[in-house]
Amino acid sequence: MLDLFADAEPWQEPLAPGATILRRFAFADADALLADINAVASQSPFRQMVTPGGYTMSVAMTNCGRLGWTTDARGYRYAPGDPLTGQPWPAMPSTFASLCQHASAAAGYSDFQPDACLINRYLPGAKLSLHQDKDEPDLQAPIVSVSLGLPAVFQFGGSRRSDPLKRLLLEHGDVVVWGGPSRLFYHGIQPLKPGQHPATGECRYNLTFRRAGN
Repeated sequence: MLDLFADAEPWQEPLAPGATILRRFAFADADALLADINAVASQSPFRQMVTPGGYTMSVAMTNCGRLGWTTDARGYRYAPGDPLTGQPWPAMPSTFASLCQHASAAAGYSDFQPDACLINRYLPGAKLSLHQDKDEPDLQAPIVSVSLGLPAVFQFGGSRRSDPLKRLLLEHGDVVVWGGPSRLFYHGIQPLKPGQHPATGECRYNLTFRRAGN
């Protein structure tokens, strides 16, 4: 378990061309990030969205920022308002924006300005199937993904669904950044194993920053 090295300084692990893992990068900010997740969820609650094919996602989601990702029978899209509340998505907390800016710069993407943050909540058994992040109009902008709470196995493949997968354990405070040649690589999360984390209990949270507008 990488949590044995929780007191270590953050370090980087190359993942693929244009992609890197920033181990422990968000560890020092985790408590503040979790508090802001709760604040966002108090305005736009977590919900399990239903895909166009009628599948109820095992991951519960909410959003913050100028735009938020959503899905229903009409398809996948970004929208300025929360369809559950009828209100705009909550503003992106400054803690989120600051961490994203520093992480993207550390990974070589110094000019990344996200306008959307997807917040995923995983309970034991929840997963995210292999997929590409391709609903964004600007595919030059990277993806910044922050892990908080229980560890999870991250799958990272290639540009085809059939490409070989790397499977990596992501733990509390780890950040993955990918863009450039690997921007459309398939990725996912294997079913979360049961456990207890001192900061999140039986949950894992994930923040995914994207540039979703023009």
